[in-house]
Amino acid sequence: MDSTHMQIGEVAERTGLSLRTIRHYEETGLVVPSARSQGGFRLYTERDVERLMVIRRMKPLGFSLDQMRDLLDATDRLDAVDGLDPDERDALLERVSTYERAATEQVAKLRTQLQRAEDFARTLGERLKREAGSVP
Repeated sequence: MDSTHMQIGEVAERTGLSLRTIRHYEETGLVVPSARSQGGFRLYTERDVERLMVIRRMKPLGFSLDQMRDLLDATDRLDAVDGLDPDERDALLERVSTYERAATEQVAKLRTQLQRAEDFARTLGERLKREAGSVP
């Protein structure tokens, strides 16, 4: 194994994903190990780690596996060495833009939820302080 490849344990450590989750993403076709060792171990590259990080970031925003696959396909095609015709490039950029807008909207919703949760926790804390002060 050369220094450009990592085993699944290192990838899990770097991404914060479990081995099981990484294997699941392989089974669903989202991330395929770039190589296998002579012993059959999965080997990943930095690019594979980057893909996993995209998936990890999309997951809490509620994107489905199909949406993750679609976005990764679009970015893979944009990154491909082969030139794209302008219409195809524009269509791919629009797909990516659609995901960017959806992510931005979901982040705003999550910020609102977080603010409400923080307000609730603060209210409970204040209640406990008041009650602790009124105990004889």
